[in-house]
Amino acid sequence: MSAQQRKGSTFEKSIADYLAIQLQDDRIERRVTNGNKDRGDIGGVRLNGHRVVIECKNHNRLNLAGWVDEAQTEAGNDDAILGAVVHKRRGTAQPGEQYVTITVDDLITLLSGGVQ
Repeated sequence: MSAQQRKGSTFEKSIADYLAIQLQDDRIERRVTNGNKDRGDIGGVRLNGHRVVIECKNHNRLNLAGWVDEAQTEAGNDDAILGAVVHKRRGTAQPGEQYVTITVDDLITLLSGGVQ
């Protein structure tokens, strides 16, 4: 495993563990890569019973459009209601201080509790 892969894996695990603790849901966990039918980096996240896909990114350069497209594809692969990107905020390792990027349509889904 390369240094970049270890860095990404550590970031994914820290986010998954933090979500599981904060949401009090032991179903939330870091997923193993599923090849061309990838279903996101973190599984077990739910919004009113609907699946939510989390894609984690720990990169120096932002690629928000590409990452959001990837999260949406993975949400489709997982029959999830939305896909969100959690990306590294430079200067802090605290999981709760990282950034989340979603589309406005996904924000509406989130704010409506998954009911549209």
